[in-house]
Amino acid sequence: LDRAGVKAKFDVHPEQIIDYLALVGDTSDNIPGVPKVGPKTAAKWLGTYQTLDGIVAHAAEIEGKVGESLRENLPQLELSRKLATINCDLDLPIAPDGLAQRPPDVARLRELYKRLELRSLLNALEGGAAASDAAPVSPASGKPAAADAPGEAPPAVPRHYDTVLDSKQLDGWLARLKAAELFAFDTETTGLDYMAAEIVGVSFAIAPGEAAYVPLAHDYPGAPDQLPRAEVLAQLKPLLEDPAQAKLGHHAKFDAHILQNHGIDVKGVRFDSMLESYVLNSVATRHDMDSAAAHYLGVQTIHFEDVAGKGAKQITFNQVAIETAAEYSAEDADVTLQLHRVLRAQLEAVPKLVRLYDSLEQPLQPVLQRMERHGVLVDREFLRALSHEFARRLAELEKLAHDSAGGPFNLESPKQLQQILFERLGIPVVRRTPTGQPSTAEDVLEELAAGHALPRIILDFRGLAKLKGTYTDSLPEQVNARTGRIHTSYHQAVAATGRLSSTDPNLQNIPIRTHEGRRIRQAFIAPPGRRLMAADYSQIELRIMAHLSADAGLLKAFAEGRDVHEATAAEMFGLDPAEVSGDQRRAAKAINFGLMYGMSAFGLAARLNIDRSAAAQYIARYFERYPGVRRYMDETRKLAREQGYVETVEGRRLYLPEITSRNRQQQQYAERAAINAPMQGTAADIIKRAMLAVDAWIEAEKAPATLVMQVHDELVLEVDEGAVEAVSRRVTELMCSAATLRVPLEVEVGVGANWDEAH
Repeated sequence: LDRAGVKAKFDVHPEQIIDYLALVGDTSDNIPGVPKVGPKTAAKWLGTYQTLDGIVAHAAEIEGKVGESLRENLPQLELSRKLATINCDLDLPIAPDGLAQRPPDVARLRELYKRLELRSLLNALEGGAAASDAAPVSPASGKPAAADAPGEAPPAVPRHYDTVLDSKQLDGWLARLKAAELFAFDTETTGLDYMAAEIVGVSFAIAPGEAAYVPLAHDYPGAPDQLPRAEVLAQLKPLLEDPAQAKLGHHAKFDAHILQNHGIDVKGVRFDSMLESYVLNSVATRHDMDSAAAHYLGVQTIHFEDVAGKGAKQITFNQVAIETAAEYSAEDADVTLQLHRVLRAQLEAVPKLVRLYDSLEQPLQPVLQRMERHGVLVDREFLRALSHEFARRLAELEKLAHDSAGGPFNLESPKQLQQILFERLGIPVVRRTPTGQPSTAEDVLEELAAGHALPRIILDFRGLAKLKGTYTDSLPEQVNARTGRIHTSYHQAVAATGRLSSTDPNLQNIPIRTHEGRRIRQAFIAPPGRRLMAADYSQIELRIMAHLSADAGLLKAFAEGRDVHEATAAEMFGLDPAEVSGDQRRAAKAINFGLMYGMSAFGLAARLNIDRSAAAQYIARYFERYPGVRRYMDETRKLAREQGYVETVEGRRLYLPEITSRNRQQQQYAERAAINAPMQGTAADIIKRAMLAVDAWIEAEKAPATLVMQVHDELVLEVDEGAVEAVSRRVTELMCSAATLRVPLEVEVGVGANWDEAH
């Protein structure tokens, strides 16, 4: 591609491709990117802020859930950029003719493979002994553990995998499972939709290297006879439903869903190696089995694509040859067990982490499963009608734009928009792109909209088109035909700070700040005889800041139940609270929230549309009035540099490997994360505690309420109409007592026929 071709394909210029890939990610090169940021968002941000550094500098200003995701993932963003960058400034001490292959120097290869942790190559070199040379991370220090430290990756073990095809084999394995102190299990399925997928086979492991696969529904031509699925599951049911029989999985919530599809209510899952990996170190690796096994065991596992193929030619698991499926599935159970042994040992070196795992993350898993299983009711016809309405409004906006421009043009073409705005209409250029073209980025259009009609029309068109494509068009397609509900997937092991995320669909990204966005929430409804109840923590991160900083001014404002933004403005400007103007409160609010995300004077100036010196004076005045906040920020940065991580109130850790980087930019990213992560992470821990308490009350009292959604600091329940007042009172009590801080927690409860009404 030439330059124009790159722009046409990616909507960014060639010099922006590295930053683009850092945002979007690239699975083929293991570039993590930023969750929720796709090609369109990345291109839009780069059009607005030009570079990744510009985006980071304005991170506090980017609104919506995608902005939250950006701020949550700032610690790994520089790593993504580094991974996307080809190092072109190396001195090459050898010419092409010196590259002829020579006999290998085994001793040097061994040293190199060990140093770079190229374990599969070391395995090949030494016949499978590579794993013993892994250098695990010590959770106590955040640094490489000593060679003899507990938690060192174990040596590779011999494998003895059985394929269970007759009743005698099954009886033998059932006896071994019943006698085992702990066993790992895994299911193979016809798909990934946990509400619809059926079981194809199940595997178990009772000791490292000792595992079995029981095929149940492989139906390819020539497949060998298998034990009847219904009979095998009936024999497994008492074992899997026994809460006293300790079990282990990797992402066991999915397996529990699949087994529930076949009438088995799994109980007794004591451990999940995915969650153990996440709690131990949320940023050390991805937490899928393949990544965790490579990181902690030095094992290169068989991947699903290895047995089922890729892309359009990929087959479902029921069509995979049993001998191939057996090795793959038995390995999953075996590796799960081995991971647990290594990870549990490392967790136990840090009592806070064990407590966090045992009392919070693992108990939350069945709560989330129940929420997913129940789902949330959605009015598909309302969404379809809203989509048609949005389409009509888009057509009207397009006509208005054409009339304002003096002729038709493609509203989604930046090039045509440039010509209309700056050539035909003669509007002054506010900013240029790196190639010298007039920018039509969103913030530029916002500035131009103050004096011209067309930029505002374009902004309205873009916003509405996004809502239509992302929500009103797609949500009806994600409604389960059998239940009439949306069944999202909640993820515990994604966000580095401990927050839950959701996918398929992402319920945490539905906008609420615009009229149209709130109308989308109206589609989430209560069934007949019930109401939706939304219980939301009030300003929880600011309350956590007051707790962590112990600043006297903030503590007093919250203790007195004052409007904290108004109180901050009164302190900053030396006024009586009644004298605070709307602009002064807005400035205080921007600082209160912005400082938690490391917002600079430049960012505050842009947010408030004031000059940078005035913004700097605001921040200086804030710190004068709230010295405890400045002290907390300084001490947190110092502590992060000393120990390599920060902690939430509950002891959850966020490791910050770049905090001592020589690259100042990387170090600043880590410093911002060091300040923000304890607040976001503590808020995440508190809402999880609240979910456990509310769910336990509902289960124990058979309360007339059901948890249906968790969105950031909010719990959404379906409640019987006659029990709204009692449930509201009890949920408020439970949520307010989920943590003991220096300031009281407050919960706002709303009730309605739909989610929007409940706010």
